[in-house]
Amino acid sequence: MYRKITRFLEAWKENKHRKPLILQGARQVGKTYSILELGRSHYENVAYFNFETNPKLNETFDENISPDYLLPILSHIAGQTIVKEKTLIVFDEVQLCERALTSLKYFCEDAPEYHIVALGSLLGVATSREKFSFPVGKVDMKTMYPMDMEEFMMAMGEEALVAQIKKCFETDTPMPSALHDAAMLLYRQYLVVGGMPECVLQFTQTKDYILVRHTQDTILASYLNDMSKYNNVNEIKKTRLVYDNITVQLSKKNTRFQYKLIKKGGRASEFENAIEWLCLSGIVSQVYKVEQIKKPLENYRDIDAFKIYVSDLGLLCAKKDLAANDVLYMVEDLNDFKGGMTENYVHVQLTMNGYKNYYWESRRGAEIDFIIQRDGQIIPIEVKAADNTRAKSLRVYMDTYHPAYAIKLSAKNFGFEDNKKTVPLYAAFCL
Repeated sequence: MYRKITRFLEAWKENKHRKPLILQGARQVGKTYSILELGRSHYENVAYFNFETNPKLNETFDENISPDYLLPILSHIAGQTIVKEKTLIVFDEVQLCERALTSLKYFCEDAPEYHIVALGSLLGVATSREKFSFPVGKVDMKTMYPMDMEEFMMAMGEEALVAQIKKCFETDTPMPSALHDAAMLLYRQYLVVGGMPECVLQFTQTKDYILVRHTQDTILASYLNDMSKYNNVNEIKKTRLVYDNITVQLSKKNTRFQYKLIKKGGRASEFENAIEWLCLSGIVSQVYKVEQIKKPLENYRDIDAFKIYVSDLGLLCAKKDLAANDVLYMVEDLNDFKGGMTENYVHVQLTMNGYKNYYWESRRGAEIDFIIQRDGQIIPIEVKAADNTRAKSLRVYMDTYHPAYAIKLSAKNFGFEDNKKTVPLYAAFCL
């Protein structure tokens, strides 16, 4: 299956100023597969080391982490001759060996001609800052996410539809109604299946939602296991409470995160470490409110007002135990959850495109779902789950701040009217 990160990895390989690469991201998003595919197609051989399946590797790094010492031993362990420029060296589950992470600094300084990638699922939470020094400035870093809507459609064999969507997005021309309806169905399928590569592959091969849900449940179980394995004992229960509560928060009309919904009398001081753990692990992310619409937006965020979204829509549906048909037909029973789920979807697509997302509220309660910086402009994005797109809040925002234009994401077809760019939900990846 095509992954957009392939282009980044190929550019990294050819970069004359290349440093060792740390590829991070939540479990099961396809890091190992993408790197091994790079090795197979662009290198003569791959020397692969997994610190989870081969814990004895740690002993090698405990002794000495200079490249001169490590390379002959690693060649022997891998059963591969490691050759400058021609061998891809891969450290998988590198969070389990902090000395291996530190060694990247010396590969950068003393052996830059060797191509080395370190993969980690829980780098932010599993490594002890007291025991090792992170190789700041000596590594390239990239975060990998689940498959976005475009990658999902391409996996489904819809390359021509993707091309048509991009064309209509650029020209603000409505899609032919039959193609619009087909793309909306794919969007709803994506909500159920999500972007975890194993789930997408299973769905393309079988169209069996029950099989996909079983795989999603397995991934969710591995996340819960990580919460116990890589967490402070006192924080395990709190982390699970927060994670379990996110779907409840997304069902509220106001999706701003509220500690009192986790437990009666809940406070920030009690749960902020748990939220930080979930964010660092890549399982969830926070979107802060901005108090002023000025650049840089980060300077004006309200640290006490935020929303939390999960990293994958399929896992969200599995966690909520939603029946596939209920999502595919958007039944009335889901009315309370549709808005939060749609916001979560848009946040995921924007994040994958590299945006830092915020939201905005007026003193009188008008709210804009997302504020982004696009092409140097601060742009408001209004999100609607259906095609009823009357947006009073957007009018309030536009009258107050006069943006270059606004974006409305909904079930409606492409268009541009009254300084608002209308974009169907399935085309959020185009932004």
